[in-house]
Amino acid sequence: MKTKKIPMRTCIITKEKCEKKDLVRVVRTPEGNVVVDITGKKNGRGAYLKKDKDVFAKAKQSGILEKVLEIKITDEVYEELNNLLK
Repeated sequence: MKTKKIPMRTCIITKEKCEKKDLVRVVRTPEGNVVVDITGKKNGRGAYLKKDKDVFAKAKQSGILEKVLEIKITDEVYEELNNLLK
């Protein structure tokens, strides 16, 4: 029997390759909005973050999400990321 391929993605903070289910995708939509994509299938430019409070804090502090997505990120997006872990 053929084994199913597991999608791997890289966290932009830790540079660690993880399974897609262990990461959170943040997307800049074609309309210019930034949203947290729980499904992993929304249209737009995406960046992956490991599901860890320290990683989310480091992303906010370093501003790397803004660089990768090329848009200003509001605090609401970071709050939504932290709420995912609760």
